[in-house]
Amino acid sequence: MKAMILAAGKGERLRPLTLHTPKPLVRAAGVPLIEYHVRALAAAGFTELVINHAWLGQQVEDYLGDGARFGVRIAYSAEGEPLETGGGIFQALPLLGDQPFVLVNGDIFTDYPFAELRRRLTGLAHLVLVDNPGHHVAGDFCLRAGQVTDAQPGQENLTYSGMAVLSPALFADCQPGAFKLAPLLRAAMAEGLVSGEQFAGCWVDVGTHERLAEVERLLKARV
Repeated sequence: MKAMILAAGKGERLRPLTLHTPKPLVRAAGVPLIEYHVRALAAAGFTELVINHAWLGQQVEDYLGDGARFGVRIAYSAEGEPLETGGGIFQALPLLGDQPFVLVNGDIFTDYPFAELRRRLTGLAHLVLVDNPGHHVAGDFCLRAGQVTDAQPGQENLTYSGMAVLSPALFADCQPGAFKLAPLLRAAMAEGLVSGEQFAGCWVDVGTHERLAEVERLLKARV
């Protein structure tokens, strides 16, 4: 089973750190954020990774190389212009093949056990959801009996963690270009084709300096 790390974001809210460094290479406790994912995926038995990139993306390739020093093989999907989440995945599908694959947002920090995502996919997607963080209190989706639906007013909604298993068939009707992943997921949810789980462990959306500092604190507490 292959895994894809989304690493094409520009990281504008992390400026000035991201003016000359791509967001995936911003460091927490001295280690680039994306390296935590690469090492965790390798430890979970994933040996073939695909990474997309755009802003200063060559630096990502220069740092990670072919993945050999981490015990994996890395293929890169370079985007001249950012293609957003859905478009970036669609462009990378030839590298991912025709089987379900794991998807991980490059700008999160987590201790989720990625080996748990080595599962048989019964629909088009399986999402990992988390409790709503303070910066996203409304949530994204609703989880009931293992099935995910769109967020409902008055319901206990949850936030998409940026971790999932996706079937390439989710993109069957897509065309090249920039587009978001969420509308595809919502269409699949309407057909009852999206399963999910709730994760209660460590998870941080590292989108701001404050949340990067939170990751630093978490890592220091582990020492």
